Amino acid sequence: MNTEIPQLDLITRYLNLLISRHKLIFATALLVVSIGFIIYLKIPKIYQSSASIMYQEQNINPSRLSPDQEMRITEMVNTVTQQVLSRVNLIQIVNDFNLYPSMQKRFPIDDIIELLREKDIDVNVQRERGNVFSVAFRGDDPQTVMAVTNALSMKFIEENIRVREERARETASYIQDELRMSKETLHEKESQMRDYKMKYYNEMPEERANNMNRLNALQEQFQAIQTNISDREQTRLLVSEQIAIRKNIQDSSSGSETGGGGTIDELIAARNTLKELKTKYTDEHPRVKRLEKRIKQLESDLHADGTDSDSILSGGFEGDTRMQQLALQLKEIDLDLATLRKESANILTQMKTYQAWIDAAPVREAEWAALSRDYDEFKRYHDTLVAQSLAAEAAESLEARQKGSQFKIVDPAYLPKTPIKGSFLKFLLAFIAIGISAGAGLILALDFMDTSFKSSSEIENYLKMPVVCSLPLIETESERKGNKTKNFLWYCFFGVWAMSLVAVMIYLKINGLIIL
Repeated sequence: MNTEIPQLDLITRYLNLLISRHKLIFATALLVVSIGFIIYLKIPKIYQSSASIMYQEQNINPSRLSPDQEMRITEMVNTVTQQVLSRVNLIQIVNDFNLYPSMQKRFPIDDIIELLREKDIDVNVQRERGNVFSVAFRGDDPQTVMAVTNALSMKFIEENIRVREERARETASYIQDELRMSKETLHEKESQMRDYKMKYYNEMPEERANNMNRLNALQEQFQAIQTNISDREQTRLLVSEQIAIRKNIQDSSSGSETGGGGTIDELIAARNTLKELKTKYTDEHPRVKRLEKRIKQLESDLHADGTDSDSILSGGFEGDTRMQQLALQLKEIDLDLATLRKESANILTQMKTYQAWIDAAPVREAEWAALSRDYDEFKRYHDTLVAQSLAAEAAESLEARQKGSQFKIVDPAYLPKTPIKGSFLKFLLAFIAIGISAGAGLILALDFMDTSFKSSSEIENYLKMPVVCSLPLIETESERKGNKTKNFLWYCFFGVWAMSLVAVMIYLKINGLIIL
């Protein structure tokens, strides 16, 4: 309880102090507000104007033709913002609207551009409004702020069109270059495949079935020819035997000498044997060579006797028609055998060729698989480039005709009426609060500097003795009248001062020097 009484007395004392010296608070508040008027007129006012721009997608086949069909609006805005806020564009805006004339005299242009980028220009995507973003500019002149904001909005539209056209043109050019190189590579690959196929056409895997069928047909044909050769050889032996029998009969009937007939029979038999041996052996075989030597010996003996062996075999018996028929049949058989053997050799050669093609098919299949695998990859890539080239050309055409996705101004920049920084009401309230606080602080400071006794407890503490009684301040009638007059004059002075401030505020508002 003892601690609460002094605290309550202290609060009551300070309240009484503020009430008793309230005129000082009024004077200080009015003085600070008056100073605030001057400060407000000196500081620059910051205005802001903004424009809303919508990202409008293209209406013609929007699924595939646009080069940024899947690009989000944020990415689009960031891309175009980099172009709009480039050094060249900002220098042009500064020069066109004469921004920061005082700073241009004192600072380099790069510092002004940095100020524009970091503080005075703001680009913000308004997600709650869909594909809409805002462009804002801050400055000290409302007309200039609105004009610069509109200029920035137009820059966004122009840069978006230029960026899109440039991107579409570069995309089409790049794809055309890739397509040209792909065509060259594909043509070279097709040439290699064509040359390979022409070189190894019969050895290709798809020809293997045909080769097998042809080989089987040749084998059957070869077997048939071999059968015909065997039949012809047997027929030849029979004809040769008939010729020899009829010759022996004729020799017996004509009384020919034994030695001569035997020589002719031996020659005929030797020739028949030689033909049989040649069907089995080559001309270099020892038996063939010995028989050929024997035939030459017999022919020389008959020639020495005056007999022509060829005329005997081919028709030396002019009177025997049957003998002539047999000799002619023998020659026909010999011709048939020669033809069949030649055909057999050709078929055998063909069979070896087809067999070689069949054996080479697995190797060609592996080599062709490697070639065709690379070709398929090149072909798919080429087809993809063709489709992309068509899409790029269509997109380039759309951008050239300005039919692609583009920016459109939804809300143009407006003329700002109230500054975002420098509002007079905010300043007025702030300086009134500062003035009241300064007056209260001045009163407390003066009280703190005053060393006189202010309560009986201070006297008791100082004198170390109790205070018996205390008398209140007794004013005379004239003193009371004088105090009332002073207070009235002070209140009139404060009223006039306050009304003067209101009049000044109205004057400045009418002249547009302040904005409430």
